[in-house]
Amino acid sequence: MTMSSTSLKVASSDGAGTSVTRGPTVVSARASDRASAQQAFASDPKYKKFTQQVEKCLNSFDNVHEWADCIAFLKQLLKTFQSYMQFKEIPRKLIVSKRLSQCLNPALPTGVHQRALDVYLHILSVLGPVGLVADLSIWSSGLFPFFEYAATSVKPTLLNLFDTHYLPLQAGLRPVMKSFILALLPGLEEETSEFFDKICQRVQRIRECVELRSVMLTTPTARGTSLNYLARRLPRLTADEGIPTQQNDWQMTEEDIDISDVVGKDIGLMIRAFAAALEDENLLVRRGALDLLLQSMRVDSTAVNKAQAEDRVILMRAATGVVLRRDLSLNRRLYTWLLGSDEKSDHQIEFLKANALDLVRSTLKNEMFSPSGEYSESRPFKIFISLLDKWEIGAVLSQVLVYDAFKAIKRLIEDPSEGSEDVTMTASTLYEAVEPQILWKQLLSPVFAEIVGDAQGIEAIRMVHFILKTFAQDDEIQTIHLPIIFAAILDLIDVQVQDNALRASTSLLKETLFLQEEMLRHIPHSSLLQRPDLTGPIEAKRTTQRPYLFACSFYGIDPVAIPPSLPVSFAVPFVSAFENLAMFAKNCAQALTASSPDVTILREVFALSLSLLDRLTDRLATPSTLAWNPTEWLHVILSGLDNESANFTTVDRTVTLLVALHQNTNLIPRPSINDRLTTYTMVKKLLKYLRANYAVYHVRAVNLIWSLEAATTHSHVESILAQTMTSPDSQNIHESYEAFGVLWRLTEDNLLPGFRFKVPMMIVLDTLKSDDPSLRRIGETWMRCSLKSYLRILDPILFDLLDPSMRRIPFTAKVHGRELRIYLYERPFDQRYSNHLLDLLLSIIRFGGQGFAKTARSTPIRRSHHAGLVQRVEGGAIPDPDASYLDAMVEIVLRFVSEPSQSWAPTMLPTNAIIQSTAVDLLQAVVARGDIDGVTDGIEAIVVGKLYFCVHTDRLDIQNKLLHLLHSLISASTSHDSTGRDDSGPNSATGHDNDQEPRHRQYSVNSLLIQALVDGIAVRTNRPVLQHWLDFILMAVPQFQPALQAVVGPLNDCLCRQLVLSLKDVHAASLHGQDFAQDLSSNATDTEMIMLLNGLERMILLSLAYTSELNSTEDDYASQDKTGTENGGLLGYVSNVFGSDSVQQMSDEVLTARSPAYRSLDEGIRVLYSIWGTLLWRNPTTWSPKDESLSLVYNRTRIRCRRVLEHLFRAQAVEVFESVVDCWSRVPDSSVTPDAAFELVDVLVSSAQNAVHMICESISWRIPGLSEKSKKQALNPNLTEGVLFKFLEQYLRQLEGPIAIQVWSRFLQLVKDVVGSSRDFKAHHFAALSCVTVLAEKIAQTTAMEDRRIRKELQDNFGKLLDSSVMFVGRSYDQGSWIRRSTKESLVTNGRGSPAPSQDIKNEDKQDASTLVPPDSGKPGASTELISQINEFVASSVLPNLRKFLVDNDKILSACNNIVYYVVNPAMRGRTRPMDLDPPVLAIIQGMAKISSATKAWKTPVTELLNDNRLFNCTPSAADPWKPVFKVLFDADKAAFPELLSKVATAPSANIFTNREYEMLLRSLNVRRLSLILFTGEKNHFLTQLPTIQEKLVDIFRNVTAPIVQCEVFLCIRVLLCRLSAHNMTSFWPVLLTELYRIFEQAMTALPSDGSEDLQLILAASKCLDLLLVLQTEEFQIHQWIFVTDTVDAIYRPDNWFPEAMMDQLAEIAGALPVGDGANGVSTPNLQTTFPDQRPLRRPMLNSIRQIESIRDLIPFFSNVSITSYESVYASGGNVDWEAVERGIMDDMFDGR
Repeated sequence: MTMSSTSLKVASSDGAGTSVTRGPTVVSARASDRASAQQAFASDPKYKKFTQQVEKCLNSFDNVHEWADCIAFLKQLLKTFQSYMQFKEIPRKLIVSKRLSQCLNPALPTGVHQRALDVYLHILSVLGPVGLVADLSIWSSGLFPFFEYAATSVKPTLLNLFDTHYLPLQAGLRPVMKSFILALLPGLEEETSEFFDKICQRVQRIRECVELRSVMLTTPTARGTSLNYLARRLPRLTADEGIPTQQNDWQMTEEDIDISDVVGKDIGLMIRAFAAALEDENLLVRRGALDLLLQSMRVDSTAVNKAQAEDRVILMRAATGVVLRRDLSLNRRLYTWLLGSDEKSDHQIEFLKANALDLVRSTLKNEMFSPSGEYSESRPFKIFISLLDKWEIGAVLSQVLVYDAFKAIKRLIEDPSEGSEDVTMTASTLYEAVEPQILWKQLLSPVFAEIVGDAQGIEAIRMVHFILKTFAQDDEIQTIHLPIIFAAILDLIDVQVQDNALRASTSLLKETLFLQEEMLRHIPHSSLLQRPDLTGPIEAKRTTQRPYLFACSFYGIDPVAIPPSLPVSFAVPFVSAFENLAMFAKNCAQALTASSPDVTILREVFALSLSLLDRLTDRLATPSTLAWNPTEWLHVILSGLDNESANFTTVDRTVTLLVALHQNTNLIPRPSINDRLTTYTMVKKLLKYLRANYAVYHVRAVNLIWSLEAATTHSHVESILAQTMTSPDSQNIHESYEAFGVLWRLTEDNLLPGFRFKVPMMIVLDTLKSDDPSLRRIGETWMRCSLKSYLRILDPILFDLLDPSMRRIPFTAKVHGRELRIYLYERPFDQRYSNHLLDLLLSIIRFGGQGFAKTARSTPIRRSHHAGLVQRVEGGAIPDPDASYLDAMVEIVLRFVSEPSQSWAPTMLPTNAIIQSTAVDLLQAVVARGDIDGVTDGIEAIVVGKLYFCVHTDRLDIQNKLLHLLHSLISASTSHDSTGRDDSGPNSATGHDNDQEPRHRQYSVNSLLIQALVDGIAVRTNRPVLQHWLDFILMAVPQFQPALQAVVGPLNDCLCRQLVLSLKDVHAASLHGQDFAQDLSSNATDTEMIMLLNGLERMILLSLAYTSELNSTEDDYASQDKTGTENGGLLGYVSNVFGSDSVQQMSDEVLTARSPAYRSLDEGIRVLYSIWGTLLWRNPTTWSPKDESLSLVYNRTRIRCRRVLEHLFRAQAVEVFESVVDCWSRVPDSSVTPDAAFELVDVLVSSAQNAVHMICESISWRIPGLSEKSKKQALNPNLTEGVLFKFLEQYLRQLEGPIAIQVWSRFLQLVKDVVGSSRDFKAHHFAALSCVTVLAEKIAQTTAMEDRRIRKELQDNFGKLLDSSVMFVGRSYDQGSWIRRSTKESLVTNGRGSPAPSQDIKNEDKQDASTLVPPDSGKPGASTELISQINEFVASSVLPNLRKFLVDNDKILSACNNIVYYVVNPAMRGRTRPMDLDPPVLAIIQGMAKISSATKAWKTPVTELLNDNRLFNCTPSAADPWKPVFKVLFDADKAAFPELLSKVATAPSANIFTNREYEMLLRSLNVRRLSLILFTGEKNHFLTQLPTIQEKLVDIFRNVTAPIVQCEVFLCIRVLLCRLSAHNMTSFWPVLLTELYRIFEQAMTALPSDGSEDLQLILAASKCLDLLLVLQTEEFQIHQWIFVTDTVDAIYRPDNWFPEAMMDQLAEIAGALPVGDGANGVSTPNLQTTFPDQRPLRRPMLNSIRQIESIRDLIPFFSNVSITSYESVYASGGNVDWEAVERGIMDDMFDGR
């Protein structure tokens, strides 16, 4: 600001300005002169009589009741003055002035006004100029505001008074200049009025311009009249810049005249005045301001050019803002101001560029990037849009601003605030409004610059990307601009990468290709087939220029130097774009081969270029000829696949693109992948990603292989697969089989993999009978893990076995006298191949076993996916039309028992014997299922040992055979015990005789077997044969029960651990953002997880089925070992887990809960719960190649997990349910979805009624006395009724209204049991209340509440539970905290002679921290916590729903009475700071205040609080929440406010012995209570009581002289100023001004001594004045000159100047005092609050001062208030920091002392 430096020089902290030395002397001289004059008059007896007459007359004013009385009063007063004309001093002039001001009230009739003016005329005549100057503030305060309201008949009298007595004062008017102008301006509203010229002349007679601008800035209502005057006063400028002209056409040069010579030096103030007028709400004011700009302050004028940059921005911001009014008259004037008066467009544009363009651009840009809090964020953009309507402005402004505008829009939208929707809509409008040619030129230039630059900046590229994604593109942009830009960018990046290959690995290129991808989505393909038709010189370049140069020519951009292109046509953008992309991709591939340093980015860039090529290829629907060498290009691209730097994402994109290029016949020429070498390169790379450690890429790799198979005409893929599977390298063979297995498993049946990949399938089947154990193991693993369906391999085998060339004829042969009907082969066929097929079939059947038999038996052969097989079957080969695969196979095999005919016998017989042998084996395998015997007892230990050895030495090949052998051995060992097993199976779980035990335990488990089985599953290197181990376990353990029951528990634990490890592996593979880093290594698959789940399910069920037998045995052991040392075994770790009251009633159940079976079930449920909660697949935001595989793992595993849980739930419903609740209650895992437990309950339990019933039952069993039924299930030892109630509450929250009605009856029964079980409060009462509240909220939203019975039950039980909980809180308050009890009371409570043991406390610590209900509410900590929970619950859940639940007002009132009696009253009792309540109790009061029918309940304690004399000891922060409560109280109780006012009027005590100081203190507190209540209201809330309030306050001013009370009155006035509109305070101004004047005048006459009680009164008056200056109400501005210097003299002090304002004089007087010890040294306060990107706000200077000890403490205020007030108006534009104002009032009201 221009004034800042001056301000600091003029106003120093001690209050002295340029007249520091002589100021106090002048003021003191004045005071002494005035005192001596008063002494002279006082000694005159006639003056004494004069004074008595005036006082008598003034006292009669108290009896004025109507306007006629006013006239009589004024007549008498005038007569009195006229009787003593000899005295030049008016007695009691302050009161006389106040009474005359009151007689000029606009509400009184004209006659009264005329009489009052007569008195004024007489007084001013008596005083003369000298007396008027001395008492200017006293007599002007009533005259100045009156002119605006004066009647026409009275105005001449008033003007005459001004002419006669004020204007002759000249320099003496300087302090009141602004107020005097404010008084006269209302007469300038109409130029045709009779007073217009007269007032203009009077204003011209004084130095007015600076004050006029200040008036325009601070007084909105005076702006119009100020403009009317300035339009007359300011010079007019001609068309030539800066040359003014008058009526007589005389001219001067620009140097000769300048508007600043007329308006003064402060150009900044003038500009702010114009800006305020331009932003005025009144349309006429805006129009007048624009006219004035055009007349005297053109944009090229000297005044504007001389102004500071900040001031010019303020003016331009206000001027451009007028377009938002959408008024043609305003816009026309603004355009003329910006463009000049010339009519020619080119001259207007030159004028704009020369004078205004930079200012408009910088103004809008600053506002776009730093939006002010005064306006919406969209304002500058709307202005920009409106300016575009004027072509001469819009075209030029767009070129310099459009890029910055969209840059700001991007920032605002990406970092949204409240008004972001408006910004988005405005941005769309702007995008449509700007000319596309201009817009894309401004966007494309920085994009080109970034591409050819240092590869660091990507702002412009991201900007274009943002615009394409955010805004809709019209046809012109899609068909003309985007194709040109698309091709140009591709051309330029191709040139850049050819020049420097390292640029390909920069993030700039990556962002550019992302942009190209987005751009291509918006371009229709037809627009890429030809460049747009153009006119003019550029038409000749349409086909000859390369894309980059053509874009530069099209948009008028200066191109960079690039290599010349070949002389070819560039008319088709598609061709050039494709060629550029292809060349770019080729360069990237070469860079990858050369091992670029930043390989991750290069991969992504390469992949993006391939993706773009793929999308371009998909669009090609018409033949296009390209200038490229596809063979060479294909060779380079494929060479990148062989490099180590290629990861799967690049392989995926490469193969996808090559297939698309190969299949698109419109591409001329196109690359071909139909040769073996090309296909081999791609398939080989893809097979690498079918290995086990690349599980996340399997699904996508399989799809790519099939796309290659479909694209090539030869069987290259099949040949390559066969070639890799017959490699001489054993390691490669293993990986090849594994890869083919994944390909086979993930291929759908309808693709016929058995026929398309027949040779690799045969190779795999050959391994089943291979002599090489490794090969055979690989083949068997392949069959188990990858086969998917036996029908796939049966179809091709049966198809070949049904070959029509194998023809048979029936023949009857005689064998040993018997005729046998046989078949003969009619001709030879390929016997070796047929035998090979049969041998394969035998291997398959032997391998497949029951699974194969079941599939073959249940599937009709006509359902085969292969049409040829169905055709051969239907052709008569199989006579039965409904034959299954098994039937067909038996039929076919039987035919191969045929013999060759006699003529072909010699050649066919040798091989035929082999065929028949194979066929018999095949039939044997199908028909016979026999047991294996002949096993010796000594082999088992050796086999188990060998198994264990193999597991730990990574020998996988013989484990399968060993497991089969082991199964046979165990079968043989236990076969003789089958009878005993039949008697003791799972169905005979009770009643065993002791003599049966030895027979059951004849087979003893090998000591090493359990460990071997566990290690076989757990060792990671053993994972390839995991399926064999699990098959053995799932087959052997159930078959040989109870002999192998001992291995069930360890296996259960092992399977749980493996599932957890696999789960972690899946989660690790699920992390995002690694697609372009190294390929992920993940071994977990869906099949492995499902295998482990199958095993876990079987183990749990087995442990449950045979648990009863073990329990009975353990009971015997326990009874035998009772007296010995503690021998827990499997049970010892769960001893002492029960600490609840019900332990005595559940001795039988405890044993069940301790059993290994229950532990296995519980641990299994925890693992299953983790899988269920974490493996919920959600589609990621960005697609990744691994997602297809991961989704498969997630979905299949979760489905299997669900089935396991359902199975276990059917077996043990209650135990499973309680385990799920237990899992839910533990510390939550962030990866488990929050609602997993409730989703699982919905899956397991058939209905919500059943679920609620089960929870209620579990709760009933745990609460003593609730359930009479015997409990047979195991109770979960970790689960308490508190956790169950919490789970029930959360479950009820999930229900919808209709379902809630269904569960109501069962839940109600539990509530009745809880309510009736105990008369005393228990912790579960509160838990039940929480659940009732949740369920009642649901029911209240349905029509069920209309049912009287449901409503009554709800009201009764809700009321009882609420009363019980509330009474518990009340009793806790009554008896005090448990912590305060004596030891003796503790002993009595515990019922024994020693204190309660500490074990209970330890048990309590073990409780889950999330439990809703503490286990024992009798403990001190638990009691306090429970009370807090109840209070919070009542506040947050009970009170908001009270009307909804209880309905009846009486019941609501009764409940609230209880809450107040038991909770609120005890909490409020005996506090030194009454408002400092616990937050829950305060929330309860606030909640009840919102219930109209509950007012009676809380009215009494709140009223007592309000009347408490300690009320204001509280802090402001504690008082803030109470304001709405007090407001509701006084709104509801109409008698409360009058009662409060009556306390203000009279002292509360009638006792004659009462201390007067105490009485004043009580009275001051009552006034402060009034202030508080007024402060709680909204704007004008207590307007109807304003007359009464004013009457009481005036009465205090008149009758109470105590400073402590008057301080509170000033605080109350500050509240009224904040809570009432300014115009409602009109009648109060005379009283307020008189009191302020009186107090400050007394201080000037005699400064109060240090520690005086008057100091606080001066502080209170200063704070009131401080607030008036902050608010700057129009009514006060006309009076503020009395107290502060409000003219430019506050800043630019003239020479030999001394202050007239009271604050400045006080600064001079107090500043002359010697420095004492009492000065606090208060620093100069700041009147402005500054926020980022906003104008500063005005705030009080004295906010931080609470009390003062010396008048010196106020010197900084006195010294700086004038200049700071002037500067704050200058800087803030009228904005008030209301938060600081109200905070200051609250701090003064609640001082906390």
